[in-house]
Amino acid sequence: MGMASPGTAQNSPLAATHLAAGAKMGVWLGCALPDDFGNAAAEYRYAREMVALIDKNYRAYLSFTGPDRVRYLNAILTNNIKDLRAGQGCVSLLLNPQGHILAEIETYAFADRLFCVSYAMIRERLIEWLDKYIIMDDVTLTDETARYGTLALEGPKAAAIVQDLSGIDITKFEDLTSRDGAVGSIPGRSIPCRIVKRSPGGVAGAEFVVESEKLGELWRILSGSAGKNGGGPMGYTALSGLRLAQGVPWFGYDFGEKQIPHEAGLQASHISYTKGCYTGQEIVERVRSRGQVNRQRVLLAFSGDAVPEPETLLTLEGKEVGHVTRAARIWDPTRIIGMGYARKEANAPGTVLEWSGGTATIVK
Repeated sequence: MGMASPGTAQNSPLAATHLAAGAKMGVWLGCALPDDFGNAAAEYRYAREMVALIDKNYRAYLSFTGPDRVRYLNAILTNNIKDLRAGQGCVSLLLNPQGHILAEIETYAFADRLFCVSYAMIRERLIEWLDKYIIMDDVTLTDETARYGTLALEGPKAAAIVQDLSGIDITKFEDLTSRDGAVGSIPGRSIPCRIVKRSPGGVAGAEFVVESEKLGELWRILSGSAGKNGGGPMGYTALSGLRLAQGVPWFGYDFGEKQIPHEAGLQASHISYTKGCYTGQEIVERVRSRGQVNRQRVLLAFSGDAVPEPETLLTLEGKEVGHVTRAARIWDPTRIIGMGYARKEANAPGTVLEWSGGTATIVK
């Protein structure tokens, strides 16, 4: 499942390491990343019960410097950038003037710059979109995608491992708070990194943003610690299922340029209604005041054992009412779940829709 064919996908810098470990590679988020390391069900359980190590090298990294950087980004992104304190981050959307979603962007505040994280699959277009808004602003945009990479630990044992390896207690932070740290206990050989707290499913975990040349060494350290704690590396077959179980939509799969924020269900997490003007705000406010959209992202539980493909049609009494965006198998218990869009007359929880392979029940 991906946004590009394998022939055009950007390889993870760790592709050779993964292949040597027996991983099956696929295309996810436009990049060549592991489908699995031999047992997707076990990898799913790592994240649920112990700890999972994830290669997140599908990202684009952009830095903004200059005295107008805060005012500039705050005027084009949907969330509140101007009130971020050093070390804090937030997730926003970049919209076009019609309110459609061009990008999902995390912004982190530092004393001397703003650091934005998005997706490598839209990097070139994203830079073009952002650059065109720099008109009279004293802002410098620097593409640092080649410089950095990201690995993540998540699961019930992740926080303890992070503290053991870095001395940083992530449980004391808010989500998307970051701290400079280092991983490794050998003097002179510790790996400097930026540690970001994330809590998917409500369980504290961490991302490690590191210089690209240190990714292999950091992977070895984190993999060893995960293995000692009963976990291991996790591929994207299991990760996709886990994110669906957590109700987390993916940019490029579950929302994108065809949707506005309220259709995608992102109005509470990605938008500030008090920050002032930004590109696309008029549409967002109009939809909020109207209180309803014609279609909305929904969670789905599928009958049977088949996994529907993206764009599979959903019907109600023979009438097309929506489509599937992403579906996957999960193992707690084993079943097929997914996301999709359904029209307002067919998106109430408990509604049973049909697809070519069975039924799809809308769940909360």
